[in-house]
Amino acid sequence: MFTGQEYTHRKLVVGIGSALVDILAREDDEFLQKTGAIKGGMKYVDKEFIELTMSQASKKPTMVPGGSACNTVIGIGKLGGHARFVGKSGKGKIGGFFEKNLRKNNVDPVLFKSSSFTGRVLSIITHDAQRSMFTFLGASSETQPEEITKKCFENAAIVHIEGYLLFNEDLIFAALNAAKEAGALVSLDLASFTVVEESKVLLKKIVKDFVDILLANEDEALAFTGYSDEIKAVTSLSEHTRIAALKVGERGSYIAHADKIIKIKPMVTGTAVDTTGAGDLWASGFLFGLVNGYSLEKCGNLGSACGYEVCQVVGANIPEQGWQRIKKILEESWGKKGYLDPGKET
Repeated sequence: MFTGQEYTHRKLVVGIGSALVDILAREDDEFLQKTGAIKGGMKYVDKEFIELTMSQASKKPTMVPGGSACNTVIGIGKLGGHARFVGKSGKGKIGGFFEKNLRKNNVDPVLFKSSSFTGRVLSIITHDAQRSMFTFLGASSETQPEEITKKCFENAAIVHIEGYLLFNEDLIFAALNAAKEAGALVSLDLASFTVVEESKVLLKKIVKDFVDILLANEDEALAFTGYSDEIKAVTSLSEHTRIAALKVGERGSYIAHADKIIKIKPMVTGTAVDTTGAGDLWASGFLFGLVNGYSLEKCGNLGSACGYEVCQVVGANIPEQGWQRIKKILEESWGKKGYLDPGKET
């Protein structure tokens, strides 16, 4: 059985993805329909579309730093882990805001600079807590394959790649090859069912040849495997990876490794306010646990705790009270040894 100890010779988790700012708007389904959004999905748009849609919102939207891989490594930093983010940011105050936020949350930024505007994502959150996204990649789309080298991932235990990079084949292969050259494991989050549907052939090749840890939710797993049955889906996800995790919302998650499947129950239950960042923060807890030698069950439990807390607020930033509740849950469940101290093993 996997114990997690094989991952503890290095502690660093490096995320690579789009440097984006999240713009969060709470609206009803009628507003969502008018925008032409794919409910629960994502569309690429230009900056002007986002600005126009923001101007039509019933309330002024909230703005916070975001991007899938960025959210994950910020969570790892908040847990006390060693984290780095690789991406490209743009000009103006938003770009500076993004970098400052990484440093504030114990994340080492490796940000290539662009004269373009920093990317942004408008997330429309409806009453059922679903988020539907419009994405303007901006400067983040200008990252060049030759900029991604082994040095970006130096000393990394795990390189965590967001699935949105699948839309840039040269870039994702540069990241995958550099991660392997650096001696790191590759973690891939499938990101969105629309990403999977549009990149399935490329995705299957990448998973088979490069990916060690594969993370997906129900919709993404269905798009990738064709299975709605949870056990069949996670089994299929694990066929070409060392570890596969299937996140099933309020029902918890499944983790598959070495022909075994572990069911992770939700640590706490409650109504979600907003699901933005739920999968990203689940990955924070899970990957933090892996590099600190936790069992897969404990990794999943930590992921569940982080995923729950982020669903209690609007956006992907867990407030300090939430991190304290995570700490309390884990101390009560497992004892204090090792938690929030990456210098110790459990």
